Amino acid sequence: MRHTWRWFGPVDKVTLLDAKQAGAQGIVSALHHVPYGVVWSPHEITKRQDEVRRLPDGAATGLEWEVVESLPVSEAIKTQTGDWRTHIDNYKISMENLASAGIAVICYNFMPVLDWTRTALAWRVAHGGTTMRFDLHDFAAFDIHILERRDAAQDYAPEVVEDAARRFAGMDDDAARLLARTVNAGLPGSKEDHSLEGLRRQLANYAEIGPDRLRANLIDFLSEVTPLAERLELRLCCHPDDPPFPIMGLPRIMSTEADYRAALDAVDSPANGVTLCTGSLGARHDNDLPAMAERLAPRIHFVHLRNVRKEGDSIPCSFHEDEHLGGDTDMVAVVAALLREEARRRAEGRADAIIPMRPDHGQDILDDMKRGAQPGYPAIGRLKGLAELRGVERALTATGAFR
Repeated sequence: MRHTWRWFGPVDKVTLLDAKQAGAQGIVSALHHVPYGVVWSPHEITKRQDEVRRLPDGAATGLEWEVVESLPVSEAIKTQTGDWRTHIDNYKISMENLASAGIAVICYNFMPVLDWTRTALAWRVAHGGTTMRFDLHDFAAFDIHILERRDAAQDYAPEVVEDAARRFAGMDDDAARLLARTVNAGLPGSKEDHSLEGLRRQLANYAEIGPDRLRANLIDFLSEVTPLAERLELRLCCHPDDPPFPIMGLPRIMSTEADYRAALDAVDSPANGVTLCTGSLGARHDNDLPAMAERLAPRIHFVHLRNVRKEGDSIPCSFHEDEHLGGDTDMVAVVAALLREEARRRAEGRADAIIPMRPDHGQDILDDMKRGAQPGYPAIGRLKGLAELRGVERALTATGAFR
């Protein structure tokens, strides 16, 4: 696999030199400062490529911007309202500009409103480091008592509702504000309005949109952009929902293998593919990640390897980010499935035989604790994860055990 590293641009407190020393072979990035729905210009794309290639002192990094994560799909496109057709036209122009710059893999998601959701960004784990966590009861306290979403209590089991009320009653104003900021954190760099009032307005946009309509909107979007991607030899890959179950009354349509199969079959093109995120999909006990890696293999264009530990068997449930070889997912089996797919692609002569992957998220350990990097993206925690995953890959390759 190709070992890549997510970098948020010059504002990232984890530098390109850190990434290179961690063992990264390529960079995953995006133009987070460009508002959703606006064209990514050749100038801005080239500027980011130059930033990746050079350290601030001018020394060459030896790295290239290899994967886009993400070229965002605007809320207008997801809801098919407002300027959504213009946004699709702009999306196509951005694709053309990226292809002209030599970037072939574009990750995106179709999650309504928020790109990811957690209730704690620095939850203490047994070894003294911290990690991100989704606590279902805290989230219910936010949804019911802080956001005050209408009929929110109906979406939770009675015992969760009761405990959420107790937790909210025990929060002071600072604790309630911190929980609200954490839930609304979304994707770093997002320009969407994630204030409480902004969140309420965006939720209202989905009042008449259920999963069937949202899936139809996704298929409409893919029907527009996939033929162009195929002509440009681009690989589009949809990231799963995070967490992979409905929240705040919003529909979720990329949470299971069946969800992916519906989208892949509806727009059946090699350019329409999967971002296999073992962490997001791993937060459901009915998702078998090694089996999904096997069955979806021909359409996997990008891989996020991380592990979560579920704190219950229900859907939804609480979970936290575990170590890359910890958690509930058999990461060795997943890597083996991906190596088998790479071998199959090489035998077919596919140009995309090597699949880009990145060590996704990571626990804050050692000096990460005082660096203040983007939530989930520490330097040392990801270095540790990449080293472990690289070791698994090398051992499986050297012994032929993945065959």
